[in-house]
Amino acid sequence: MSTPSQDTDRSRAPRVVVVGGGPGGYEAALVARRLGADVTVVERAGLGGAAVLTDVVPSKTLIATAEWMTIADRAPELGIRLDGISTPGSIAESGVGSLVRHSIDLAAVNARVKALAAAQSADIRARLDREGVRTVLGHGRLDGPSRVVATSADGEEQVLDADVVLVSTGATPRVLPEAVPDGERILTWTQLYDLQELPEKLVVVGSGVTGAEFAGAYTSLGADVTLVSSRDRVLPGEDADAAQVLEDVFKARGMTVLSRSRAAGARRVGDRVEVSLADGRVIEASHVLFAVGSIPTTAGLGLEEAGVRLTPSGHIEVDKVSRTSVRGVYAAGDVTGVFPLASVAATQGRIAMSHALGDAVKPLSVRGVSANIFTAPEIATVGSSEARLAELGVHYTVSTLPLARNPRAKMLGVRDGFVKIFAAEGTGTILGAVVVGPRASESIFPLTLAVTHRLTADQVADASTVYPSMSGTIGEVARMLHHRSAD
Repeated sequence: MSTPSQDTDRSRAPRVVVVGGGPGGYEAALVARRLGADVTVVERAGLGGAAVLTDVVPSKTLIATAEWMTIADRAPELGIRLDGISTPGSIAESGVGSLVRHSIDLAAVNARVKALAAAQSADIRARLDREGVRTVLGHGRLDGPSRVVATSADGEEQVLDADVVLVSTGATPRVLPEAVPDGERILTWTQLYDLQELPEKLVVVGSGVTGAEFAGAYTSLGADVTLVSSRDRVLPGEDADAAQVLEDVFKARGMTVLSRSRAAGARRVGDRVEVSLADGRVIEASHVLFAVGSIPTTAGLGLEEAGVRLTPSGHIEVDKVSRTSVRGVYAAGDVTGVFPLASVAATQGRIAMSHALGDAVKPLSVRGVSANIFTAPEIATVGSSEARLAELGVHYTVSTLPLARNPRAKMLGVRDGFVKIFAAEGTGTILGAVVVGPRASESIFPLTLAVTHRLTADQVADASTVYPSMSGTIGEVARMLHHRSAD
């Protein structure tokens, strides 16, 4: 089958128009440019998209600040004392000294969060400019399969002809009709960064990844947090042992977790909010954050009119090389519903352009994709989950060790977390893994390599680890999975 570039006038470069400048979009643009295409990115909010401006970068920056608060709280266990500042009439004046707890300046934190997000967006814009990618600020929509109309904020339209179109418009927070955000007291996660003061009492509705991350972060920052979960536990879609560790940590830090409690709505009452539950209970708070999922940004893009097929959930239907149902139109990222991770969006975008422009391409495989939940402790996973292996009837063995036994963990005062590895019976091939602990996002990498390249537990165990190190537990767990060969 001929590629779009082969069907165009060979005297000119193929024209690629990318709608959406998030990770899927800008990574695709860079690949297309390197392959010689004339590339235009149409982005409404700013380069980097929601991932950089309102989601991944700002949330993880806030969480990093909260992590420092958690570390500081643990300092006395390591023999570190915080000297108080003398104030008139304090006991410090008599030479006794005073101990004061650190506090958070949320306005300063959020100013830094937004500044870092803006800087990252500017860096991406500069990179695209250097590579010769044209950027058009505005809302992009398809006018058929080979034309994009970009509308600027002032209503001016620009028509862009295209040989290849990539749609990477991401997703937006789901909003409940009974709890319409006002940006002040009733919030989505994109609106948190305008807060000037730490919420006195924050209710977080939704115990998935986003809800758990923000609930944990604001607890560490010093807020009184109540997490409302409609399921039996937090993180219902994650490893059960990991979720239990996190819930225990949450409760130990003072968070209230309401399990099997469904939010029915929220309303503002003066400078307070009332969150109503389906069972009739009402929770009064200063703020409420709704983290109840997201919806793909597909409305108003002219997709269905162009023949692009959508799934019942509104996502764009794609194959493993990011093709849609229309020739020459591709899609990448959260808008496809494949795997809501920035890393996967970027991979989809790169694959799409390689396929569209005739370069060698390897179809997307999510088997070796690692994911991380940025709570404290972090939860990192790769490969098949234990629940999935059981569902498929796969014969596997599992080995687990708590981090509390690790010498480096003891030195750092780390008590919560573990390493768990699943391996196929007989062959010992590593099928999946879970790491719970500080910087689990970094520790999961060797296990990601193992799953990706189908290494066995023995092969992982044979690799040397530093002593003392947190990764030493990975090697030890792998050694526990060794089965002596039959004579």
